[in-house]
Amino acid sequence: MSALALIDYGAGNLHSVENALRAAGATDLAVTADPDVVAKADRIVLPGVGAFGACAAALRAVPGMVEAMERRVRRDGTPFLGVCVGMQLMAEVGEELGQHRGLGWMRGRVRRLEPGTMDAKVPHMGWNDVVPSGDHPLVPAGEAYFLHSYAYEGEDVIATSDHAGRVTAAIARDTMLGVQFHPEKSQRYGLAMLERFLAWRP
Repeated sequence: MSALALIDYGAGNLHSVENALRAAGATDLAVTADPDVVAKADRIVLPGVGAFGACAAALRAVPGMVEAMERRVRRDGTPFLGVCVGMQLMAEVGEELGQHRGLGWMRGRVRRLEPGTMDAKVPHMGWNDVVPSGDHPLVPAGEAYFLHSYAYEGEDVIATSDHAGRVTAAIARDTMLGVQFHPEKSQRYGLAMLERFLAWRP
């Protein structure tokens, strides 16, 4: 099993994601705020819950972390998984409580959900279908658990869900994958997705 870095920047769902990764088979797993550990990892996971701007600021407040992620993921092609707000941070901009700069890894923005019918509540919460728009090996059709009020709009969408309109469920390019749903709360579907990520050789 290759070394996996789960980035700790005060993101809220850290331990539940850690437990799910271990249940999926991760053994050499470091929960870390050390950019040197991230710079040597063979896989990187960025969790996140809460407001986009607060999460972006917290990530940038860890000295050297964004730079280590950029080198390891963008330059070296290390497999990367962003979960919930961790996925949203891959975008260029988030519009929650103002405009906030993301990592800019994907050409897109994170905007408030505006469902097409009055009975579709915000936040989008609970189990919903994941509908692939291609054949990405990590995100097949299934059902996952969602909890979010903002969603990614832009390029590299590989799966959607329906909440009185199409909502991005997953994005991917090269060795980067982001999922809006919570694999750690998605039972068999989420565990199987994490198992595939741990075995992924893009």
